[in-house]
Amino acid sequence: MASIVKNKLKAARDALGKKNYQAAQTASEDVISYEPSNYHAYVFLGLASLELGEVEKGEQAYRKAIELSPDQLLAWQGISKLYERLKRWDKFAETLEQLMDLYLKAKDEVKCAEALQRFVQLRREEGSRSEIVSALKLYLPSSRYYDLLSNLPTPDPTAPTATTTYAAQEAIHKSLPILEEIVSLSEKGEEERIEQEVKRRRQRIGAGRPEEVRAEVGREVWSVSTLPSLYNEILNHPDTPDDLRRTVESKLLRHNQQYLFAVQNKGENKAIKDRLRREVEEMARGVVLLDIADELAWNIVIEYMDTDSIEGYDFGVLRRYIKMFSSPLAIIVQQYFRYMGLPTSDDYGGDDDGDPEGAPEVAQDKEGALDVILDVFASAQRSILAHRVLAEIYDIELDRENAIKVAEAGLELLGRSEADWGARFTQTRKAFDVILGTGLVHLFPPKHHLRALRILEDVLSIDTDNVTCLMGKGYIYQYTNKWSNAESLFARVVELVGPENMDVGLEAREERAWCQVRQEHFEDGEQALKAVIEDLDKEEGKFEQKARAWWRLGNCLSDADANRRKESYAMFITSLKRSSSFAPAFTSLGIYYLEHASPPDPNRASKCFQKAFELDAREADAARRLAEGFAEEREWDLVEVVARRTIEGEGGETGGGVGQEKAGGARYAPTNAWAWKAVGVVELSRQNYPAGIQAFQIALRADQDDFVSWSRLGEAYARSGRHVAALKALKRAQELRPDDWVCAYLTGDVQQQLGLYSTAVETFHGILEKRPDEIGVLAMLSETYLALGREEFATGFLRRAEGSFIDSITVAKSVIDLSAGFRRIPWKTASDAVLELSKTAVFNDPKAVGEALLSLAQLIAADDSAGKKKIAGLISMSQLMDQLGDAPEGLTALWLAVALFEYRATLGEDEGTTGSAHYDHAIVLHRLSMRVMAEEDKNSCLDQATDSIKQALREEPGNEAYWNALGAFNFASNPKIAQHAFIKALEYDSKDPVTWANLGFLYLHHGDTELANQTFYRTQTIDPDYSLAWVGQGLVAIANGHSAEARSLFEHAVSLSASVPEADSEFATRTFGLFSNHAASTPAAGVLFSPFFAMDRYCQQRPEDPSALHVFALICERLGQQELAIDLLQRAIAVLESAYEKTEDAETEMQFAIANANLGRIRVATSDFSGALDAFNVSLSLTKPDNASTTSQVLRAQAHFGSGLANFKLGDLESALAMFETALEETPVELQDVRGHITILLAQTLWAIGSDEARNTAKDQLLGCIASDPENLQAITTLAAIGTLLAADDLVDAALSEILALPLDRRHKLDPHRDVDNLLSQHHLGLGRASQATSVLQHAVHAEPSQTQPRKNLGTLLLKSGQPAAAESILLGTLGSQQVDDRQALHDSLRLSAVARVRAHERALLDEDTARLSQKEVERAVVLAPWEEANWVALAYVRSRAAGVE
Repeated sequence: MASIVKNKLKAARDALGKKNYQAAQTASEDVISYEPSNYHAYVFLGLASLELGEVEKGEQAYRKAIELSPDQLLAWQGISKLYERLKRWDKFAETLEQLMDLYLKAKDEVKCAEALQRFVQLRREEGSRSEIVSALKLYLPSSRYYDLLSNLPTPDPTAPTATTTYAAQEAIHKSLPILEEIVSLSEKGEEERIEQEVKRRRQRIGAGRPEEVRAEVGREVWSVSTLPSLYNEILNHPDTPDDLRRTVESKLLRHNQQYLFAVQNKGENKAIKDRLRREVEEMARGVVLLDIADELAWNIVIEYMDTDSIEGYDFGVLRRYIKMFSSPLAIIVQQYFRYMGLPTSDDYGGDDDGDPEGAPEVAQDKEGALDVILDVFASAQRSILAHRVLAEIYDIELDRENAIKVAEAGLELLGRSEADWGARFTQTRKAFDVILGTGLVHLFPPKHHLRALRILEDVLSIDTDNVTCLMGKGYIYQYTNKWSNAESLFARVVELVGPENMDVGLEAREERAWCQVRQEHFEDGEQALKAVIEDLDKEEGKFEQKARAWWRLGNCLSDADANRRKESYAMFITSLKRSSSFAPAFTSLGIYYLEHASPPDPNRASKCFQKAFELDAREADAARRLAEGFAEEREWDLVEVVARRTIEGEGGETGGGVGQEKAGGARYAPTNAWAWKAVGVVELSRQNYPAGIQAFQIALRADQDDFVSWSRLGEAYARSGRHVAALKALKRAQELRPDDWVCAYLTGDVQQQLGLYSTAVETFHGILEKRPDEIGVLAMLSETYLALGREEFATGFLRRAEGSFIDSITVAKSVIDLSAGFRRIPWKTASDAVLELSKTAVFNDPKAVGEALLSLAQLIAADDSAGKKKIAGLISMSQLMDQLGDAPEGLTALWLAVALFEYRATLGEDEGTTGSAHYDHAIVLHRLSMRVMAEEDKNSCLDQATDSIKQALREEPGNEAYWNALGAFNFASNPKIAQHAFIKALEYDSKDPVTWANLGFLYLHHGDTELANQTFYRTQTIDPDYSLAWVGQGLVAIANGHSAEARSLFEHAVSLSASVPEADSEFATRTFGLFSNHAASTPAAGVLFSPFFAMDRYCQQRPEDPSALHVFALICERLGQQELAIDLLQRAIAVLESAYEKTEDAETEMQFAIANANLGRIRVATSDFSGALDAFNVSLSLTKPDNASTTSQVLRAQAHFGSGLANFKLGDLESALAMFETALEETPVELQDVRGHITILLAQTLWAIGSDEARNTAKDQLLGCIASDPENLQAITTLAAIGTLLAADDLVDAALSEILALPLDRRHKLDPHRDVDNLLSQHHLGLGRASQATSVLQHAVHAEPSQTQPRKNLGTLLLKSGQPAAAESILLGTLGSQQVDDRQALHDSLRLSAVARVRAHERALLDEDTARLSQKEVERAVVLAPWEEANWVALAYVRSRAAGVE
């Protein structure tokens, strides 16, 4: 066996040598068959299979060989060749690593190096950046192969091809390039990873700011970064040159700084941050020590130095910095040295050659240095030192506002730097706080003292002897009149700096002396001030401080002894000699001249005050005295100038808010509230209400109990349209001064503007109780009553509206009686009230209305010129007064309104109201033209109205209302002028919905429906709540034949808040029209509820509209309100009768006949048969049999038939039959529907007689009707019913065959209520065929599953046949298909469903949920139809069944 294996192996080897791979494969397989664990056989098989292209077989063979002997090289070498040839690079790389490990074990450095070279080459060609880095690291000392590869000889650069491992030799013996390559690749990899991860995370919901996301990603990447160790390897490498060392050190510094800034300073990360900070500090100090030009390191050393003053910085380091770099910070430091007069190089005696390269031209003085710093500062926004430098310079320059801004920005930057650095810079923060606190103390004092005190206290808590803060705190105490506390602080400063200090010490001594004076320690203060003055006189300059000291000494003498005022006067003069621009001295001189000089000299005083105010706007005493003087002289412009400059002196509108206060919108209390009140009054007079509101609000911050400011603020709010805020402000004013009637008047005015008319009336009455003759209040009360009446009229409260109009007239008349100077206003109000009353045809209280109208008429009649003149040129005043003496009507009130507006035009209107008077006159004449009956009178009124509106337009051609009225007057007669007028009105006010609607109606009236529709759409866009826009669009829909859409539009118009009678009428008429289409399904009666209320409202507003009364009566009839319908029809008949007597119009006569016919029909329904006969007779008497009009023929048929029914009910059968026959005879054949209806009702009447002859006649009548109209389904079903009652199967079958012969869709169209299906089922039930009856109804449900009636019929049948469970399921489907407005079907279905559910549980225990649901459904049915007895019976049954559950 062994020899066979050996021979086969030899044969396989030989075959491989001869490249006979097939033979080699066969031999190898033979060996494996004998010896399955033969390593070489698998190796040979793998090679042969690879060469034969059988890759998988070859790979399996190699894998088996490796499994048998993993430490032998042949299989690994073979499989590596396989993977290389197949370009399976990942597996090839794994195989190479295995080979390197085997060579490592074999101590074969050459083979290991060759494999490593191939591995690195593979990674360079096919690997990622991280894989290349991992491969290159195998050359480094940390690699497991390094010791073996170190045995390779040193490479010979002159013979690189002499060895196969030259690259490995280079990498092992000269590893620095490898390190550099690894660093370069790692840097790029980290950078790409950070960018990709930041981009990905920024897309997350709730991602933070970009810098937060970058810091988070940076922490994750830098915490595991290998770059620091690689940098250190390069730094520690013996071959690293100096320039590379500097570059790598810079990279390491930046890497550590980035990681330091990203790490959070809390928890376990705190130790990491502290370590990184120490490393960065150490590296940065080393760079500075060696004078290496790495700007970041220098910035770290400089920026993060914690010192309380700039002098605490190492000036030597700063000088080297500005010499080495030309950055913005270097320029700022250099210019700071120049500003402070410090040398910019360490060579104090040499030339100043420290200018950084590329720096701007060096400034030679302080102003120039500051300019350079300001120019460069924008580029150094992230520098703490730059902020400290600029803040200190601003503090020196006494630029408090900018010092505060820069200090706040520096503190904000410092906070971020502390978070980044992980350490507190206490001294640096203190330095910024000192500058910030000092600036806040002196900027518009005492505005910012509260904030300044907090800051100064914080500084003093860590530095109790800080002189600057002690001085600032002392100044704050001075402003709060805490003189003793302030004195203690200034004394402490003197103690700290010494009395010989001629800067801060001298200032502190002066302030201490002033505190003594203010505490009335005059002797001590005087001596101290004299000592200060003595020392000041020895100093050069300090002119303002000298002037202040002399001024204070003068005030000390004046306050100490009134007899020394002349001495104080001399001191003030001396003060001005020391500094002629010291404003307080001028103020004191002005007070002396005004109050203490003998005699007083107001002119000199005024000049002194003006000079003081010119020099310093903060001289509030001088400003107030100036403003009072200007006010006495009524120089209001000068008062405003003084007030505004005073406000600027205390910080302007923002109160001097800067920095954080300004950004946060901080509120402040003004020092001079009087100035703000003065500005507020001026702004009110200019109608600049927002500015006025702001002024009064600021004034109230100083005194929240100032009545004048609150009342003025309320007035400003009201005028600007902010009525709710106005009410709140005026309420506060009334709380402060309850008896002030003007405030109450303003409150009532605002309430009226808000539409709170009833409340406003109460307010005005409250004022009149104490001041009954106050003309303005009475006039406003009259206008309020008028507005209240209009609102009540629009909402349908006609009786209330009538009372409000009467009250308005009564109050207006009292104003006219009390004062002749206010006559135009009350006449206007009274005229408007009368015009509003004229809209009602009949008054609820004619007596009260007549008295109010007569009182106005008598006033006009008292004027001879007005009393003798004819109203509108048609009737005299005496005629009108006669009509007013009787029961006045709406037309009478309209005549009086014309007279009132004519009289108003004679009252001498000014230019502003002349146009209004003509406009009002035109409007009332136009309304009169629509109410008078005679055509000649109509034209006369319309001509006068047109003349008046034209006159109004001459007075005010830009008034859009006048143009709109002109268009309305020419609406029908002259459409071109009307269109021009409407368009002209829109040019002046393009947002007026009334004008747009009128233009739309004009287009509609003249047939342009497309333009009309566009115009109404525009109107709805401007004001969606304007009812007439929807009415107009509804009319357009009718014109286009879209009746359903029109109904929806009218319904929406009716639902809007404003009442439009036309919308009510159209909506009700269109909705009721649904009931007149007999071919379609008649809607449920609940649909008529909304039209009922709409017509009720319409008829209250227009009680003499016979058509509306008629439609309203028909709606009432449908709703079962017969008595109300009879009353409405009688009113309509009375109106029509009156109109016919005046005009004898044929159309009116026909309307009268129709109304009587409908009245007769309703009386039959109420069993008033005699009354019904009278009404039908009237209708018949007004129509003739030979009239070819369809309306007349139908009307006569109805009257004859109604008379027949009435006679039948009265027992007069002969007359009844005669009437029926006459109806059939007079009705032409063309009116097939009418004849069929009459025939059916005649048959029913004959059947009710009961005799055999009558019943046979009824049957014959129906057969004849069916013969003439085979599709008269009602006649067929009636005939089938007769057959059922007579048990005449042939008759029933004939009738049913006629029904079943009709197509299903045709039958449904003729039978909207599905009576045929019910009839068929009843027929089967009558014959005892219950299953067939059920089948008929089931078929009906399947044919129309969404219909309600078939389901209800089937459910009822199932319930009766003892199948309640099936009935319940059918009826549940009925509830699911209900229409909301189908109340009848809904309550029926609810009742049946509840009963079916309870019956289904009769043999089982009724659970609580089922009982509750059933009871709820039947209760709902009772609510929907409480008049239905069946609902109550069902409720009793369900409750009795549920009692056991409860």
